[in-house]
Amino acid sequence: MTQPVDSRAGYCYRHPDRESYVLCQRCGRTICGECQTPAAVGVICPECMAQQRATHPRTKPAWLTRMTGGGAPVVTYVIIAICVAVFIVQTIGDLLGLQVTNALRYAGAYSYPSAVTGLSFEPWRMFTSIFAHANILHLLLNMYTLWVFGSALEPMLGRARYLALFLISGFAGSLGVLLIASPVVPVVGASGAIFGLFGAFLIIQRRLGGNATQMLVLLAINLGIGFLPGFSIAWQAHVGGLVGGFLVGLIYVETRQPQRRRWQLPLLVVLCVVFVALSLIHFFV
Repeated sequence: MTQPVDSRAGYCYRHPDRESYVLCQRCGRTICGECQTPAAVGVICPECMAQQRATHPRTKPAWLTRMTGGGAPVVTYVIIAICVAVFIVQTIGDLLGLQVTNALRYAGAYSYPSAVTGLSFEPWRMFTSIFAHANILHLLLNMYTLWVFGSALEPMLGRARYLALFLISGFAGSLGVLLIASPVVPVVGASGAIFGLFGAFLIIQRRLGGNATQMLVLLAINLGIGFLPGFSIAWQAHVGGLVGGFLVGLIYVETRQPQRRRWQLPLLVVLCVVFVALSLIHFFV
């Protein structure tokens, strides 16, 4: 039997101090990451899960349930695995002279008309560069930061919203490189996407009334490092990703109430269209 939706929409009905964006697909109540259990479509709350187990035999192994539980940042783990796999392919391919890194990295020139730069128009590099890294230290630092923030954000937002945040922020980071950096300087790395997580986490923390002082200090330090002499860091990607993540986070917090949730996807689509239009600016000016 369907239960009534909790009156404190936007807060976990079992943990009233935890705000969440995820609803149980059966009863419609808001549940936090700890209370989420993956279902065929979406997630369900503990009470609905108990009811299901009482009426249907368990068909999912216990170890798999623990591994893919609602609170586990599965998308974060997958992204980290992809980045590690890509780095291994980069390393082996470059040693064999296959120039794998050169095929993945992005520079603004790849978004210019071919007649202007003499290079092929390859806008997909704005995404491929997100998953490639310059060296092992670069990879380890980015993956550690991704794990820290992904573990906090993914259960809070839900996997689909979190993945959308990561990809849009990564594209926004490449857009920052296109609009601000030299068009002939190539970049790689997930830093832009990770700074997008910074931006989204910051605005969500502020809206939830949490203390964002430590976050602001950490953000300032990371942004400042990109401007120090001797550090070959694409600060333009950091700025672009930060702006992109901030805007996505703003959409999430402004549409978290049930009556506004129908606007969430259209607003994300509009934001993506604007970013794509900006990435094609050199074709029209």
